[in-house]
Amino acid sequence: MAKRPPRPKSVQPAAPTGRQSSLVDTRIIYCGDCLDQLRKLPDGCVDLIYIDPPFNSNRNYEVFWGETKEKRAFEDRHASTAAYIDYMRPRCVELARVLKKTGSLYYHCDWHAGHYVKVMLDQILDESGFQNMIVWKRSHAHSDTRQGMSQYGRVCDYLMFYTGGGKWTWNAIHTKYDADYLQSEYRHVDEQGRRYKETDVTAAKPGGDTRYEWRVKRSRRPGAEWIPDLEEEWRSPQHDTEYRAVKPYDKRYWAYSKDNLLQFWRDGCLTHRSTGMPRLMQFADRMPGVPLQDLWTDIPPISALAAERLGYPTQKPLQLLERIIKSSSNPNDIVLDAFCGCGTALVAAQNLGRQWIGIDISPTACRVMAKRLRDVCHLREDEALWRSGRGFVVRDLPRSIEQLRAMPPFEFENWAVIALGGIPNKAQVGDMGIDGRIFPVAATPKKRGAATGELDFMDHWYPIQVKQKDRVGRPDIDNFEAVMAREDRQKGFFVAFDFSADALREIDSFFRRSGKVIVALTVREILDEEIAKKLA
Repeated sequence: MAKRPPRPKSVQPAAPTGRQSSLVDTRIIYCGDCLDQLRKLPDGCVDLIYIDPPFNSNRNYEVFWGETKEKRAFEDRHASTAAYIDYMRPRCVELARVLKKTGSLYYHCDWHAGHYVKVMLDQILDESGFQNMIVWKRSHAHSDTRQGMSQYGRVCDYLMFYTGGGKWTWNAIHTKYDADYLQSEYRHVDEQGRRYKETDVTAAKPGGDTRYEWRVKRSRRPGAEWIPDLEEEWRSPQHDTEYRAVKPYDKRYWAYSKDNLLQFWRDGCLTHRSTGMPRLMQFADRMPGVPLQDLWTDIPPISALAAERLGYPTQKPLQLLERIIKSSSNPNDIVLDAFCGCGTALVAAQNLGRQWIGIDISPTACRVMAKRLRDVCHLREDEALWRSGRGFVVRDLPRSIEQLRAMPPFEFENWAVIALGGIPNKAQVGDMGIDGRIFPVAATPKKRGAATGELDFMDHWYPIQVKQKDRVGRPDIDNFEAVMAREDRQKGFFVAFDFSADALREIDSFFRRSGKVIVALTVREILDEEIAKKLA
């Protein structure tokens, strides 16, 4: 094949400005019931809503670590479905109110109540607003057994996709071609190993500049290829060159102008048959791929060793949220997640240059997502930076002693562990006296991956014990000393509202006897952020 001119380099789009909305504050996390928070937002202020509400009526729909299975009987589950819909309906009414006419809403649910959710959303957003029920394969194949009876394995979640009523934002997403399809459809391979298919350059109907002769020439040497003859006039026949004028097939017309065919040649996308008839070369790596369908099997669940895994029971893959945000929003649009859990939607929105608002009823979840935004997105939690459009803030977290006393015990433990920069336990029971662990910065390896010994540092950690008590006494310290001895830890942290004099004396005595350090921290010290020296 003759040598063609080099292809022009693609132009990269400009980065989004990141400016704040004039309608509503963004880059903000609200802690509280989304029904209360949504009522504070103006009408039609959000471009994209994604929600993944937990399904569990007996827990006030608040997510904690360690709750991964739904174990109630069918009758109880049926009753809780009605309670769930009653709980979600007023919140979905508010979500519909704040959604722009050009906006989109994705409701993530599973098999428990998906069909009830659709009926509810049809009533609120109108049936005409329903666009797709996307099926996402969220887990690998397994057997489901209940009360000794087998059933089909449940491996899918469902995403109800609705729009606000106007012409909504849509950016088509394409996936890679299947290997079998490539081999059957793109049968030809060029010198660089790129697959392509040949397509006709004629059409059944005329249009535009399509009445011309396509002039080609080639050397008379064996195996020579036809190339366009760019001379203005036909030259005298030469013994070493063959010339030919090609016309469309009978009752056909050129589908492209002569200038377009020449441009295809310059771009390396035109070949010729032995007759001299041009053919358009469509390269597989230049084609967009397969338009995304409503069955998503190409985004795997978060594995136990995934770098993004936080241990949050309902955590969704970042890739899943990135796909939704790319499809249904543009740079600098506003993305809202009203049940944002560990903040995957917020991280995806930040990474893709969108504005965002997060709401969650759980203080633990709010602190988890704030830490994630700091660690993953390198976004600073700072009031002054937020006002200048560069940082983010968290609003309405419990900040008083009274509010923390009223929190559920396990939620209080999570709050304290995360406030120290630690990792909470995934289980509420069987924790062997350890409510969380702190992994020092020095424990983190310089390189990641199993080949570099990624897991070798994991034994370097400090235990955290949390007691939601007015005053911790010596017996509590004695029990924690036993934990530290059993785990052979040189340092540990104990959090409570206060410590008795006997407890503090025992901590000092324990250090003198064993050389092991117990750091006593009060809730007040954490709230006042006076813990930096003690954490060192």
